[in-house]
Amino acid sequence: MEKEWTNNYGRVTIAKEVIAKIAGLAAMECYGLVGMASVKVQDGIAQLLGWENLSKGVIVDIDGDNVRLELNIIVEYGTNIHQVANNIIERVDYTLKEKVGIEATSIDVNVQGVRVANAGR
Repeated sequence: MEKEWTNNYGRVTIAKEVIAKIAGLAAMECYGLVGMASVKVQDGIAQLLGWENLSKGVIVDIDGDNVRLELNIIVEYGTNIHQVANNIIERVDYTLKEKVGIEATSIDVNVQGVRVANAGR
């Protein structure tokens, strides 16, 4: 599924993968975030995703005009997790509105792990 707009000139279609990538890149700009986590957490161990796989840490659900996002993240030890999550939600929301023209219905953040910054990178 994808997000689609039609205007006088034609149609614009944006794939879910593109929305996920933009959301992942926006989240990575936030302080306290070590990285995105794989959606498939096995044995309680979250896999830290590299830059090329950021979108795999984001689930995008499109239902008509409703766009819902779910971000799976790993935060830096010692940071205020609540504040980091709020910053990510605000940054992703702003970026999607300003850069893509998408207003997300909901943005959920799942903290999959806590790590010392730069460990495992």
